[in-house]
Amino acid sequence: MSQKLCLLDLFEGKRYHKVILLVSVLAFLVLELLIYLASASQAGEKSRLAILDAVGRKVYETSGSSLTSYEKHIFETNHGPLRNFELQVSTETHPFPFRAWLTAAIGIPVGLVLLVAFLIKAYLSLVYGEERDGGRDHESSNQGKSRLASLSFAFERFSVFHVGFLILLGVLTLWMVPNFLGDFVKISAAAIRDYKWFFLGTAVFLGVLICWVVYLRYRLSKQMLDNQFHLEKYRLEQQLLLQRETPQLLPNPVGEAQEH
Repeated sequence: MSQKLCLLDLFEGKRYHKVILLVSVLAFLVLELLIYLASASQAGEKSRLAILDAVGRKVYETSGSSLTSYEKHIFETNHGPLRNFELQVSTETHPFPFRAWLTAAIGIPVGLVLLVAFLIKAYLSLVYGEERDGGRDHESSNQGKSRLASLSFAFERFSVFHVGFLILLGVLTLWMVPNFLGDFVKISAAAIRDYKWFFLGTAVFLGVLICWVVYLRYRLSKQMLDNQFHLEKYRLEQQLLLQRETPQLLPNPVGEAQEH
């Protein structure tokens, strides 16, 4: 039986294994360090410089507490001398972006590994062709007859790439869902604040509609109970009437004893 081609066949020898492992570990550490430094640079106190005109309108804004010579030259070229404007510096304290750091620290390496694995697998498939493992397919068809065997076969087919894909999907969910919920809450709050009478009227209409539906359900349930009560009462009356009209099938032992 022919063996399946893998990446190990391209890098034969222990020396290549050690070099590849060392380069991978160093690249991973450098990448994690860069991600942490990029996240840490977003934390701390951040100052912004705003330039206001005579009526208090903001005409220019930049990061930092002062203008560089290039920014000053560009501003005076477009708006005139800087002494005619008011400079206003605001400082904000930003916490460490833990969620963004965690998402990037897990998602970027896993995504790169999956991308490299996909490129290598595509290269091997294009150059050497895909090998069909008929024995494995026949074995899987035999194992599919039993539920326990099929479950075991499914776990065997579950590779580390599936785990990486699930981790990447979870990281993307961790990053996108809170942002989506936050934006949705902000947009909803702004819409309610701007169109409060419309939402108030809609809420009152829905409340009245719900109360009307509940009242109709109550009337319907009460009517069904009354109908069931009358049907049961009619059935009992008919049963008692039939029992009175039915003649006695057995003789009366007391009457026979008196006759004798």
